[in-house]
Amino acid sequence: MAYKHYIDSDRCKGCGLCIAVCPRKVLEISGEVNSKGYFPAYQARPEDCVFCSTCCIMCPDVAISITETEDSGKTAEMK
Repeated sequence: MAYKHYIDSDRCKGCGLCIAVCPRKVLEISGEVNSKGYFPAYQARPEDCVFCSTCCIMCPDVAISITETEDSGKTAEMK
């Protein structure tokens, strides 16, 4: 299975806790303001993400999620 990392920019207050705990330094603060007037975090280097979920655990606003997605490149057949 593959995974997808998602940050709900409208929930994020830009506290930077996720950025501080990311072991691969994937996240940064955006230069654009969200609908509530905050500068949210975003994935600056998504290719470096190892989906460890440390950012999800640390986020006080529950703005970050990692979900499983279907791996479109593989199909397993059971016989």
